[in-house]
Amino acid sequence: MKKKIQRKINQVIKAFFIAALIVAPTLIMAQPPDPNGGSNPNGGSTVGGNAPIGGGLFILMGLAAGYGTKKVYRFRKNKND
Repeated sequence: MKKKIQRKINQVIKAFFIAALIVAPTLIMAQPPDPNGGSNPNGGSTVGGNAPIGGGLFILMGLAAGYGTKKVYRFRKNKND
């Protein structure tokens, strides 16, 4: 009897989180709308926001390489033991 109630509670919680994940993107806006209506005052359009991503991209790639190296090292160390 207790397991059935716990199982039902788990189903309700899962359903709530799935519904929240589906509804949340429509309710939460990351940025306010552009006051210029999407046009650049200097001419042209601002598609992409002109944000530099080069430095952050190299940092992310370096961290990923370090993490991969660590995983390979630990895998080989455990394999030899």
